[in-house]
Amino acid sequence: MSSSNAHWNPSLSRRTLLQSSALGFGSLALGPSSSASTATAEEEPIAKNGRIQQSLVHWCYAPTWKNVDDMCIVAKRLGVPSIELIDVEHWPTLKKHGLTCAIASSHGFQTGFNNRDEWDRCLSILRERISQCAEFGVKRLITFTGMANGLSKEEGADNCVEGLKKIVGEAEKQDVTLCLEMLNTRDSSHPMKGHPGYQGDHCDYCIEILKRVGSSHLKLLFDIYHVQIMDGDVIRRIHEHKDWLGHIHTAGNPGRAEIDENQEINYPAVMKALLDVGYTGYVGQEFIPTRDPWAGLVQAVRTCDI
Repeated sequence: MSSSNAHWNPSLSRRTLLQSSALGFGSLALGPSSSASTATAEEEPIAKNGRIQQSLVHWCYAPTWKNVDDMCIVAKRLGVPSIELIDVEHWPTLKKHGLTCAIASSHGFQTGFNNRDEWDRCLSILRERISQCAEFGVKRLITFTGMANGLSKEEGADNCVEGLKKIVGEAEKQDVTLCLEMLNTRDSSHPMKGHPGYQGDHCDYCIEILKRVGSSHLKLLFDIYHVQIMDGDVIRRIHEHKDWLGHIHTAGNPGRAEIDENQEINYPAVMKALLDVGYTGYVGQEFIPTRDPWAGLVQAVRTCDI
C-alpha cells in the first residue's frame, strides 16, 4: 500500500478533492478528473486483477460519504464497478460515473413472504422494483423470508414458497434474479450485526425454499459473515450450493467489522472457492467501519482481489 493510499482523508469534501486534484496534489490518492468520474492516470485503481467483481454496500459507507457523487469517486478509485442497495433515485448518478447497482433493495428484512399478511406489500414493492431494474439494467434484487413472529419453520417455508411463486414469473420475464438472503439470529449486539427472530437463518433452510420454487431467477444471497455465524464450513457450502449462488456479501466475524487480522474468516481462500465453482456475480463489501473507512476498504478490496 502506497503512503498516499494509506493516508487519504475520507472526510475531505468533494469540492476540496476536486480543487486539490486540479492543483496537482497527488498525495490525496483519490485523484478524480475534472468530471469527477474517473481516477487519474497517476493513481491506478486498488483492484487490479478483476477476477472478483466487487461492490460497495451503500448503507455501510453512507455515514462517511453522504454525497452519492463522493461515494462514486471512492468506488472508481478502488476499482469497484458497483454501489449496491442504494435508492433507485441515485441510479442515474451511478450511471453518470460509469457504475452500476449490483443488487437492488426492496422490502427490508423485517417483512417477507413467510407471513401471508405481508404478501401484498412485498409483491407491490418487488413488482415496481423489477420494472425499475429491467429499465436500468440491474440484474439482482434482494428479498427476505421475514421475521418468524411465532410461525413454525415449516409454515414459514410453505408460505415463502407459495408467495415467491407469485412474483418469480415476473422476474423471469424481465430477466431479474431475486436473491433470498440468509441472516444470522445469534448476534443481538447491534441491529445490523444480527437479526434475532429472522426466519431464514440457515443456508439449508433457504436453499430448500429455492428448490421448491424451482426458478432459474430465484437464488441465494450468500452473506459470508452470516453464514459463518450460523452454519460455518463456508468453503464447503460454496461448493455444495454453487448453482444457487446469486450474490455474495462480506464482513469480518466477529463484529461485522473490517476484513483484517482481527477476524476469523480466510477471505482469500473463500474468494478462490468462488472462482473455483465458476461464480461470476458480484461480491459486496458490507462491513461496518470501526476505523478509517478508506483504509478499511482498501484492505478489503485488495484482500478479495485475488
